[in-house]
Amino acid sequence: MNPLLQNWTTPFAIAPFDKIADEDFGPALEQALATHNDEIAAIASDTTPATFENTVEALEAAGQQLDQVLSVFFTVAGADSTPAREALQRDFSPKLSAHFAEISANKALFNRIDAVWQQRDTLDLSDEQARVLMLTHRGFVRAGSALTGADEARMKEIKSRLAVLGTQFTQNLLSDERSWFMPLSEDDLDGLPEFIVDAARAAGEEKEAGGPVVTLSRSLITPFLQFSPRRDLREKAFKAWEARGANGGETDNRATAAEILALRKERAALLGYDSFADYKLETEMAKTPEAVRDLLMQVWEPAKTQANADAEVLTQMMHADGVNGDLAPWDWRYYAEKRRAAEHDLNEAALKPYFQLDRMIEASFACANRLFGLEFKPLDVPLYHADCRAWEVTRDGAHVAVFIGDYFARGSKRSGAWCSAMRSQAKFPAVQSPVVINVCNFAKGDPALLSYDDARTLFHEFGHALHQMLSNVTYESISGTSVARDFVELPSQLYEHWLEVPEVLGEFATHAKTGKAMPKEMLDKVLGAATFDMGFQTVEYVASALVDLAFHEGEPPADPVRRQREVLDSIGMPSAITMRHATPQFAHVFSGDGYSSGYYSYMWSEVMDADAFEAFEEAGGAFDPERARALEEHILSTGGSRDAADLYVAFRGRLPGVEALLKGRGLVAA
Repeated sequence: MNPLLQNWTTPFAIAPFDKIADEDFGPALEQALATHNDEIAAIASDTTPATFENTVEALEAAGQQLDQVLSVFFTVAGADSTPAREALQRDFSPKLSAHFAEISANKALFNRIDAVWQQRDTLDLSDEQARVLMLTHRGFVRAGSALTGADEARMKEIKSRLAVLGTQFTQNLLSDERSWFMPLSEDDLDGLPEFIVDAARAAGEEKEAGGPVVTLSRSLITPFLQFSPRRDLREKAFKAWEARGANGGETDNRATAAEILALRKERAALLGYDSFADYKLETEMAKTPEAVRDLLMQVWEPAKTQANADAEVLTQMMHADGVNGDLAPWDWRYYAEKRRAAEHDLNEAALKPYFQLDRMIEASFACANRLFGLEFKPLDVPLYHADCRAWEVTRDGAHVAVFIGDYFARGSKRSGAWCSAMRSQAKFPAVQSPVVINVCNFAKGDPALLSYDDARTLFHEFGHALHQMLSNVTYESISGTSVARDFVELPSQLYEHWLEVPEVLGEFATHAKTGKAMPKEMLDKVLGAATFDMGFQTVEYVASALVDLAFHEGEPPADPVRRQREVLDSIGMPSAITMRHATPQFAHVFSGDGYSSGYYSYMWSEVMDADAFEAFEEAGGAFDPERARALEEHILSTGGSRDAADLYVAFRGRLPGVEALLKGRGLVAA
């Protein structure tokens, strides 16, 4: 009677979180793995000639019980972790790695897939079926299915060890983020806006610290660095932020990162690639490390030029305050905020009451309604945490999806923001609608107030959610966000643009106390300051992407932190700016393979999103119905059913250049 293994009779078959206990996960995983093994064995041992239906489609239909168990587990493990769940994750990682390694090493199964592949031109497959066959065959080859003997055994060992190390990296980082906080006296609160004081008091209550604290939650530490006039406290907080994963002891990630890089290099070599970057990028739009570096350097030089010019201005401001010496990383945000207030007459503390979380959620829904006809109705269903809320998504009265939002920071949640599908859209082997979740880390408040960057994050993750919700393909393996890594950020980054549409802010940016709309003068200043400090933002991002790329080219570094320093020195990294994600906390790259050698993909996608939004502006404006229809038809509904470049050309008529990106970021070529 394990609830994880039952057919759920809840509304829209949402996971019955109120009936699931941590003790259910272990037995459910064992049963689901056994069931999946039986399904795979039946496909592999079939004595009839291999066909698309009895091999590839059979693989698509297999593993549904396992997907059901894992979708629940990884949702709660990432967003509401406990010591018990962390222990389960450490136990599950090698088991899952071994399980999927056994599938990819199943020679009888691979031979049947290969047999279908060899006769593909005679099978009269639909375009979508041909795509699924190609991806399935390629996936098995890249997983090492064609390896034999010692190479095959070593590939299994590498995959298992990488799974353990990725989990370890994540848990070490979470431990450092969870354990550190800086108590603040009442005097330390002087000069801080009310919203930061409220957030610090709320964080202190969660930590049971007996007073306000600063934690390593980005939604708290970033505004503290922006507004605290106490340079000593800013320095202490920033250094703790930078030290995550590098504090020595059991939670230090530096040796873990080095081992991960060495194993990735060996894995790529076993498959015949010169480097892990060559292996990883083969299936992306970029194709080669050279193409990635070319894009990043086209953006790096103008961004660095702008950042260095900005640093001179901020240094003068700091000296005028009587602080001598060089501008430090813990000074940049503070003086940039003062400069923004002076040059744009725009103060974050005055601005923030206009960005209420609930109103921004309404705004994201309203834009989806105008663009795609979607409607959102609150759902009263049990979820995994009291902070979560759910909506049924419909169009013309028909059910489309369930959307879940989990917006607030807490100690049990890993940092950052993400979107995942607890169930993806598919029509085979049966029709199923998606259950999609956005997870963020906003500071609590009454009401909860967002920074402008927070609001952008909300729109960004909802763009991913739309990609999942509007998916309309047959097979789950190519559904929603199952696309090339450097294409997956296009819908999310594109959706951010609708936050900047004046009529959207004019309607939904209302003051938390007065309820009045943002004054037009302030609205104009917000939009006018959209590219403010873009040199800083671009430099910290591109530096991270270049370091990631360097890690995965050539020989893996024995000391990744030293290699990081060498890369930054070689590109002339401004001294007062640090990487957005330094190596010991670079979870995008080291928690799993997702963004390894692929952190550049946000920038690759931004080239497209800047160009794509220009298409709306060139037509009838941000809500042009023809462009919205084309966006859904060619990108949001198609998942990975076609090559990403083909999908973009179908939408836009051509591939984009970097010009729209530089224009959108307010950067000019050096």
